[in-house]
Amino acid sequence: MTFRLSLVIATIAVSVVASSPRAAEAITGRATVIDGDTIEIGGERIRLHGVDAPESWQTCKDGDGGTYRCGREAALALDRFLAASCPTRCAFVARDCYQRFVGVCFRADGREVNHWLVASGNAVDWEKYSDGAYADAQKTARSRGAGVWRGKFLLPCQARAAHASREPAC
Repeated sequence: MTFRLSLVIATIAVSVVASSPRAAEAITGRATVIDGDTIEIGGERIRLHGVDAPESWQTCKDGDGGTYRCGREAALALDRFLAASCPTRCAFVARDCYQRFVGVCFRADGREVNHWLVASGNAVDWEKYSDGAYADAQKTARSRGAGVWRGKFLLPCQARAAHASREPAC
């Protein structure tokens, strides 16, 4: 009887730990791009930690007086980057308010996806969450005029707020 009770308690404990978000230490597989800072692997939406890419509908100035769909461009660039070295592995950081897996991701060749997004100018360092982890990459992208830095743009968090007629939370 004592052995059975111990077995039941152990089984419950294992199932609780296995279903907790912290148990999901990494997800590996073929990544599908949802937008410039969100991918999906095996049915799990993954928000890339510490970076903020333009929204799919967002436009930016190109520096020559024109506009372009910078959000779409960021998503397409991310798709090409991930396709160059599969599979993608994402290490768990947290769950966000939408219950998405938030992580730092790497291609099969070891290149960090989050860092590349900022370094290529396809996203900005979201210091509120990254603690400045990508500040140097952003400085380099900005000085080169890469991606969104080739012209004027609203930070993605500001664009989302304007789109929803609310104050930005960034």
